[in-house]
Amino acid sequence: QVQLVESGGGLVQAGGSLRLSCAASGRALSSMAMGWFRQAPGKEREFVSAITRLGARTYYADSVKGRSTISRDNDKNTVYLGMNSLKPEDTAVYYCAAQDKSPAYTASTVADAYDYWGQGTQVTVSS
Repeated sequence: QVQLVESGGGLVQAGGSLRLSCAASGRALSSMAMGWFRQAPGKEREFVSAITRLGARTYYADSVKGRSTISRDNDKNTVYLGMNSLKPEDTAVYYCAAQDKSPAYTASTVADAYDYWGQGTQVTVSS
């Protein structure tokens, strides 16, 4: 079993920056692709970013492309999502997820492909 714990969320003004962390336990992260998703009140969960098992490839939603950077440190079993130029529409609960038995050079952008989820961290961007 894999446990994922997100941290780093909070209240930030528009234009500000945050770095979210996702710490994993129970399994080595290097065997899994990792993704970040978010869910705003009244909206469905949406893809934000993903990274392959060894970090060779990254994927971003159009809404955050150019403003976000996903990275991972497999030695620390941790994945990060750095976000800058934050907008009020980035306000959401952010979840990290692990895709078990993922291919080495791809990561899914679809929530259903992920097997393990964290509890989420709230990001609120004030205007």
